[in-house]
Amino acid sequence: MAKKGSLTINSENIFPIIKKWLYSDHDIFYREIVSNGCDAITKLKKLDGMGEWQKPEDLKFKIEVITDPNEKSITFIDNGIGMTMEEVDEYINQIAFSGAQDFMEKYKDKANEEQIIGHFGLGFYSAFMVAEKVTIDTLSYKDGSQAVHWESDGGTEFEMEAGDKAEQGTTIKLYLNEESLEFCNEYRAKEVLEKYCSFMPVEIYLTNAAAEDQFETIEKDELTENDTVIETILEEAKTEEIEKENGEKEVVEVSPASEKYKIAKRPAPINDTNPLWNKHPNECTEEEYKDFYRKVFHDYKEPLFWIHLNMDYPFNLKGILYFPKLNISYDSLEGTIKLYNSQVFIADNIKEVIPEFLMLLKGVIDCPDLPLNVSRSALQNDGFVKKISDYITKKVADKLTGMFKTDRENYEKYWDDINPFIKFGCLKDEKFAEKINDSLLFKNLSDKYLTIAECLEENKEKHENNVFYITDEKEQGQYINMFKEAGLDAVYMNQNIDNPFVGYLEQKNENVKFLCINSDLSDIFKEEVTEEDKEAMKADVDALTELFRKVLGKENLDVKVEKLKNENMSSMITISEESRRMAEMMKMYSMPGMDNSMFGTTETLVLNYNNKLVQYVLGHKDGAHTNTICEQLYDLAGLSHGSLTPERMTKFIARSNELMMIMAEA
Repeated sequence: MAKKGSLTINSENIFPIIKKWLYSDHDIFYREIVSNGCDAITKLKKLDGMGEWQKPEDLKFKIEVITDPNEKSITFIDNGIGMTMEEVDEYINQIAFSGAQDFMEKYKDKANEEQIIGHFGLGFYSAFMVAEKVTIDTLSYKDGSQAVHWESDGGTEFEMEAGDKAEQGTTIKLYLNEESLEFCNEYRAKEVLEKYCSFMPVEIYLTNAAAEDQFETIEKDELTENDTVIETILEEAKTEEIEKENGEKEVVEVSPASEKYKIAKRPAPINDTNPLWNKHPNECTEEEYKDFYRKVFHDYKEPLFWIHLNMDYPFNLKGILYFPKLNISYDSLEGTIKLYNSQVFIADNIKEVIPEFLMLLKGVIDCPDLPLNVSRSALQNDGFVKKISDYITKKVADKLTGMFKTDRENYEKYWDDINPFIKFGCLKDEKFAEKINDSLLFKNLSDKYLTIAECLEENKEKHENNVFYITDEKEQGQYINMFKEAGLDAVYMNQNIDNPFVGYLEQKNENVKFLCINSDLSDIFKEEVTEEDKEAMKADVDALTELFRKVLGKENLDVKVEKLKNENMSSMITISEESRRMAEMMKMYSMPGMDNSMFGTTETLVLNYNNKLVQYVLGHKDGAHTNTICEQLYDLAGLSHGSLTPERMTKFIARSNELMMIMAEA
């Protein structure tokens, strides 16, 4: 006699919950049903290990997924622990042990906060997101158990009766609704299974019931008792006629006669039941790490290096984090950290577990102790999760500092690729910053990699606690040459992240000042000028300032007149460190093209008193071509500092042609 009834939870409440806020991705039912099958097999293995059940020698644990596009169905078969009728009634019909009312009251508003997975058999009900009818056929492992058949249309009414399943385990069949037919397509099924189930601990086999039979050919000695032989293939020996040294011809056997078998294609699991992260680091080869990286991330550029996480106490966590070759513009970087719970995929880049800066890496983390919510799509934000996050941060910092101390040559080799990640980490994570601070490197003008302490040591005689840096090698070429000629050093800081990072460095390293190479002219480039010289130059300085402001139409232009050692340098532009940082900040916040003066910053035009062209201007303030020369000097300074606006560049080219014509006619 079949038992009929309504599910002990109001369908008007439970199914909107399942469909709308428990599972945002409808493909998730694959994960839920397959992982339930894995759990059923794991429980049976434990009973075997405890001596409460004995596994038959010929039993191979597996999960089968069969798609049938003709029938519009998907079947999931496991040979795990199975269920009795009482267990089906308890786990399936009641949905929750404590009944509908208690479930709804406790959890209807808290699914994103409370830990309810494991307390309720809701994973199975994800099937009703895609199915209009679901059947279960199950047989418990217990001796003398009666098979059970259960079915439900739409999840509101059910029927349960004695079944005819002969092997222990559970078969769940989904008859898909019209909106979900994509999931019985073999290729879509494979895609979803690879997404969620690639590393589940039980072998998973995918079959298309509507596909034509497939075959493969094997050598005779490769045949096993599990193979189905379709045809025996006899291949005759191959011979070839050759000519011997004496001119006689001889027929020789090139390959002997052989016997092969055409067999039904051997099923292959779609998953790896023992992923690399489960192995001890000492057991893994470099090639295995690289193969795993390629397979999981479909990235055929080799990773730089990796960290194998392996922790048993105070929580269980395993994983591998890879440092990929990073793009230097850090704001467009995106890595992938895949989070697993006992080899079941949960999600990518879960921020509660993975610190933000580690999102630039690629890797897998498996933590069976994660406090998951019912949909496994979010975590409780508690102290335990914070400890996991802190542990991962510490291991990454330990790997980097260890490499710096014991393998600096390789650390320097990787630095150009990994420094955006490290700098981002310093800005985002204080604990990481503290650990890594002494391992920060800076590439100097000689392409040497130096720590801050080493930078200061190299420059201490010439500019004390100042560290000069380059933001654009092309635009600052003139200043770089001046530094090299003067025996001064500077370091490259030419990435987007370096502007905020400079501020961080000054905050962390007291008394150290970072100055852009074109922020001001070091005294080392200037001749010593006495007070008497300054007094003698004052009238000329005032005259040059007034002339350039008038010609350029910039009443507030800051003009400096210096005696530079290099007489060939006529003019330069400097921008104060504060102004440059402000301009970079505006650029970072998508405010390009803003004039410096709009936020109180100004440029300084530096004229070389020792330069003949500057002296010519002084001696010919009212000359026919003086205004043109002043404009040209200003634009030349602008070019050496960076680029000109399109309008200024157009005028500069026209003026250059004009000056060359004057020279030609002179």
